[in-house]
Amino acid sequence: MKIYVDSIIFLNFFLDFILLLSVSLILKRNVSIKRVILGAILGGISIIFLFLNLNSLSLFIFKLLISFLMVLATFSYKNIKYTFNNIIYLYLLSMILGGFLYYINNELSYKNIGLIFFHNKAGINLFIVLILSPIIITIYVIQTRKLKEEYSKKYEVTITFLNNKKVKLTGFLDTGNNLYDPYKKRPIIIIDKSILKDYNPKFIMVPCVTIKNESLIKCFKIKEIVINGKLIQEECLVGISDNKFEIDGVDLLLHKKIIKEI
Repeated sequence: MKIYVDSIIFLNFFLDFILLLSVSLILKRNVSIKRVILGAILGGISIIFLFLNLNSLSLFIFKLLISFLMVLATFSYKNIKYTFNNIIYLYLLSMILGGFLYYINNELSYKNIGLIFFHNKAGINLFIVLILSPIIITIYVIQTRKLKEEYSKKYEVTITFLNNKKVKLTGFLDTGNNLYDPYKKRPIIIIDKSILKDYNPKFIMVPCVTIKNESLIKCFKIKEIVINGKLIQEECLVGISDNKFEIDGVDLLLHKKIIKEI
């Protein structure tokens, strides 16, 4: 078996660059590309030391030390929590990327040993690392940032109806929800009608202006609403939506005026 040390160093640098850049994007570290390249170079060169005859414990400690130095070179040191989060995300992304590469490589190759190149298998492995690695990590970064943004707008909501029935729901802050009761200027939150089930409140027909047209929306009063454990003092109405919300796991759309109280 032929092992090309220069190829191993380059591949390790390439992967470390992608991982460090991804950590920077996810955690919004805003470091320069030069710092990312510096950390990746450190990781790339360090791979040659792994060929030394070390026991498992020594190898593990060595890898941790290299990761720590890579993080310091890329993101510098601000405090323990800052550095710890950088290392955790570096290892998390490494495991995700490594898992994908291992699976794909097993599917495409008849035989392999990690990412070490065989002289007759280099083409397949190069394709996996150079082409698929950035794609995999890019998808993960995009989805992670999307989920963080989406879940930051989700709230635990408990509504008590006028008959004292309580329901626990997942609310979503809809910045586009500017509905107000024109009579008393009460903000209106929108609930999925399937949540009501056998509850039949007394409805108030409220004029609703949308982008497409004007209509009336069925609304009703509630006894109280608790968001993330805090009782909301702002009086509001609950409007009924006949359509399912497209946001995963959401039962109602909250109003920005109500969230200001949290």
